[in-house]
Amino acid sequence: MSSLIVTGGAGFIGSNFVRHVLDATELVVVNLDLLTYAGNRESLAGLDPARHHFVHGDICDAALVRGLLAEHEPIGLVHFAAESHVDRSIDDPGAFVRTNVVGTQILLDAALDYWQGGADGFRFVHVSTDEVYGSLKPDEPAFTETHRYAPNSPYAASKAAADHLARAWHRTYGLPVMITNCSNNYGPYQFPEKLIPLMLINALEGERLPVYGDGQQRRDWLFVTDHCRAVLRVLEAGEPGRVYNIGGNAEMTNLDVVHLLCDLLDDRVPADRPRRELIEYVTDRPGHDRRYAINASRIRDELGWEPSVDFRTGLAATVDWYLGHRDWWQRIRDGRYRSERLGVSRAAKAAPRTEPG
Repeated sequence: MSSLIVTGGAGFIGSNFVRHVLDATELVVVNLDLLTYAGNRESLAGLDPARHHFVHGDICDAALVRGLLAEHEPIGLVHFAAESHVDRSIDDPGAFVRTNVVGTQILLDAALDYWQGGADGFRFVHVSTDEVYGSLKPDEPAFTETHRYAPNSPYAASKAAADHLARAWHRTYGLPVMITNCSNNYGPYQFPEKLIPLMLINALEGERLPVYGDGQQRRDWLFVTDHCRAVLRVLEAGEPGRVYNIGGNAEMTNLDVVHLLCDLLDDRVPADRPRRELIEYVTDRPGHDRRYAINASRIRDELGWEPSVDFRTGLAATVDWYLGHRDWWQRIRDGRYRSERLGVSRAAKAAPRTEPG
């Protein structure tokens, strides 16, 4: 059976993508993940071991990456592995440069040697973000693939650098690379430091809901399974050297998202008072972008992909998933998900942050 290497496949989007590939294709997935704080083997529970091979390792380990390519002879590599939380990038930008920039360069070098060695048909999908484009004004049109890069956080800058490397490896060496830039994802298995799961869990437990600034930052929201469908479509039929923006056609303010979450929870799990009353406005993060919006017409027109889940439906499904999988996120909140592998003392240090966004 043909195989596919997926990096970062124990993270939020990566684990959903692994599940989607196993459901939608006959491919064997080789899943390379370092299991940093946001990587969770429990997000991969129940997968068929005959078709899902997990490798605990670092994308910066060139020998390991080259060995996996030689051993499994994959038809492609889909690169999700990244440090991705903006607040953490402000505190420790070096970790983001190492993983997102140096790690991508190591993967590209290994993939180039593998492809030049006779791996006909091999394709490399580099998964990136709309944050590389910077911030939009309220009346500006949505980001297209030709929008200038203007990253405003260390995270966004590291992803922009990785995008440039991926483009250069195609233009200079001919490596069949496609780049995708997606909008904000949400859905099952998202680590509880990002806006939607953080607010959902805090509201469920009666804790404060910290909203940055005035809450009027606007984002385009994309249900994670729609993103997975798009990435697989790019892998299958994307044009090498091409960039594809992937969006959910669901632009909303952060405050509106939190309000909707509160209302959905109030309907499902009534509390003593409306959960909107838990909202507290906190000091905005440095350099916080005000608006992102994605024009996804290229992937629609060229590859036939469109989002299939509207935001309210997807958010309701997300709420129901977290309500039905309390043990999954409770083990993250109290550090148990890492204590079994890392030891209690290290797990305590790695407990998730409780910051919005």
